[in-house]
Amino acid sequence: MTMANSVRETHARLKRRAKANFRRLNQEVLARLGRTYKTEDLKNNYLKTIAVPLAAGLLAAVAALPAPAAKPNFLFMFTDDQRWDAIGAVQREQGEKARFPWFQSPNLDRLAAEGVRFRNAFVVNSLCAPSRANFLTGRYSHLNGVVNNHTPFPTNSVTYATHLRAAGYTAAYIGKWHMGSQSGKRPSFDYSASFIGQGKYYDCPVEINGEKTATKGWIDDVTTDYAIEFIRRHKDQPFAVTLGFKATHGPWDEPPERVRHLYQNDIPKPPVNGTNTAIYRPSLNPATAEGAANIGNKRAEMQRNYLRILTAMDHNVGRLLQVLDDLKLAENTVVVFSSDNGYYLGEHGLGDKRSAYDESLRIPLLLRYPKLAPKGVALDQMVLNLDLAPTFLDLAGVPVPPEMQGLSLKPLLVGAPGPWRKSFFYNYFYERGFTTPTVLAVRTETAKLIKYPGHDEWTEVFDLAKDPYEQKNLAKDPAAAELVKALQEEFDRQAKAINFAIPDYADKPGDEDGDGKKKGKAGKKVAALEGPVLLFNFDQAAGAKVTDTSGQNNHGRAAGVQIVEGRAGRKAARFDGRGSIEVAKSESLDCAGSPWTFEAVLKAEKPDGVVLARGGATAGYALVIRDGKPEAVVNVNNQTHKAAGSRAVTGEWTHLAGVITAKKKLRLYVNGDLAAETDCPLLDRDPNDSMQVGTDTGSQLMEYPKGAGFTGLIESVRLHAGARSAEDIKKSALP
Repeated sequence: MTMANSVRETHARLKRRAKANFRRLNQEVLARLGRTYKTEDLKNNYLKTIAVPLAAGLLAAVAALPAPAAKPNFLFMFTDDQRWDAIGAVQREQGEKARFPWFQSPNLDRLAAEGVRFRNAFVVNSLCAPSRANFLTGRYSHLNGVVNNHTPFPTNSVTYATHLRAAGYTAAYIGKWHMGSQSGKRPSFDYSASFIGQGKYYDCPVEINGEKTATKGWIDDVTTDYAIEFIRRHKDQPFAVTLGFKATHGPWDEPPERVRHLYQNDIPKPPVNGTNTAIYRPSLNPATAEGAANIGNKRAEMQRNYLRILTAMDHNVGRLLQVLDDLKLAENTVVVFSSDNGYYLGEHGLGDKRSAYDESLRIPLLLRYPKLAPKGVALDQMVLNLDLAPTFLDLAGVPVPPEMQGLSLKPLLVGAPGPWRKSFFYNYFYERGFTTPTVLAVRTETAKLIKYPGHDEWTEVFDLAKDPYEQKNLAKDPAAAELVKALQEEFDRQAKAINFAIPDYADKPGDEDGDGKKKGKAGKKVAALEGPVLLFNFDQAAGAKVTDTSGQNNHGRAAGVQIVEGRAGRKAARFDGRGSIEVAKSESLDCAGSPWTFEAVLKAEKPDGVVLARGGATAGYALVIRDGKPEAVVNVNNQTHKAAGSRAVTGEWTHLAGVITAKKKLRLYVNGDLAAETDCPLLDRDPNDSMQVGTDTGSQLMEYPKGAGFTGLIESVRLHAGARSAEDIKKSALP
């Protein structure tokens, strides 16, 4: 039992005991009066002169006991890829420097006006999953186990929710989780209503404590509904709600209807440092003169949609603030708003995040707590995503464990900060399938040192006081030698303070299959391939690893899959509807702009299930069994193209092949025969997701009303760069 609960129970117990003692005393006195005196006048006189004053005194004494202090509730909302300056109030403060002064976020503006805005809030790892783990644990990535987007959150992790629950809170995680393709109830929370991976913006399935539930509408509206429902249900007890919005991660092509009319004639200002190319990207292939205008128009519309989606999200912030007002909870609820990382909108010639320039590191951070925090204050101290976990515990009166590496913001809120951090350490670890190298940095209040392990020639030093847009690299400037020396010393001090080391489980440049062996030079696009890029036959499976025999090293990782005897002495993988094999994104699996073939030999034991899938609603492909019949499915730019067979194949060995041809056709072959054909363009981008065999638990390509899990045997899987001919497919069919 917590101290607050103990005080509350003692208070109630004393009150009950006082009332009971008074009743017994009153009854005894009246009984004696009745035996000794026979008149009602004496009884009435006793009630008037003794009993009533005595009762009032007893009750007054009980009331004077100190009432237990109410624990604050917590509502933590955070977005995906929202820049620090993508708040209307910040744009107005920026004045002439503002890139989109017309941007509207009235509810975030309200939070800033009613609480504290931190001007210099940063992440220590600018990537979705690692930053989310930083928020939850208050620990750096090399210590919390999440260093990339394809690693699930360790289920035994200790988070702020773990400690709050032990102190009597009910904790909920709602919305985007995005740590690998992790499914199920979210670790350390009492309740979760969350989706897998990136999910999708519309009609996204949500798992309620792990149970898949269909939804309709824009996903951030849906998850806000779940958050409001949870708050209403737990309004009479301490709660902690964490809500992860999908906004404003791409794709940005379909904002909600309510915001599509906004910003039609507005164009974001170009960045001051847009031509200062990131040092690790020496060539960005600038557009030809005749194409530059068209690219510029597309970029402006993309940026407008990026901001429209944020305005749509802001509406949901307003809904949550309103429900706190309606339930009289606003005064006692700590409301925090932030983002998992910043985002480049052309600065340094970049999109995305990951690297260590400020546009990537810097995030919005707003905090409202009427009982403690001042109103309408903007603070300049450097604060980190690591700081929120210890802040929540400190405000709840829960001891902050020494393992947490952040600082409680409470001293800043009450105006008594004392000594505060003057610098912090930043780390991003190379992620296979992406070109940004490992980046380490130290940032002080006025300067920054950026290092790229293995590339001393890329080292960068910036004097932020004179060069806030990081345009002049001073690393080799003799006049900056003292600054470089001081920053290197601070880098070493910070690295030692956090016990920094690049963990063994981080991806290695060139190690696209994740087995720790370098295969080639990272960061360069593999020349267009023609031929097999993945071959699984399961004879080579060993433990969790499924060996790719194509020579491209796209090995798989199996979970819940058994290797058993198949047909004619061959091995096969048995799937029970829950198991899967995951294959990481790699350069050789890049299917953008190329004909593509995806095949499997299988024996389906149930009429529904995903044989293989990669990608989501925006871009991807899959082989599916639906109602016993095979389908080849391709999504291009949110449009679904499907070639569906007419004959059921359940219960028999079957060879399936989906082929995207150069002539923009999607063909389905069943046992070597053409079963269906439909129009289908080439994939316009490489999906962000890994590939899965036996399920589709990432950003799903489509709805699977009977579940995505495959039940049966799969003897082989093949991916082929290029469109295999009908003759070749016939040769691969079953004998």
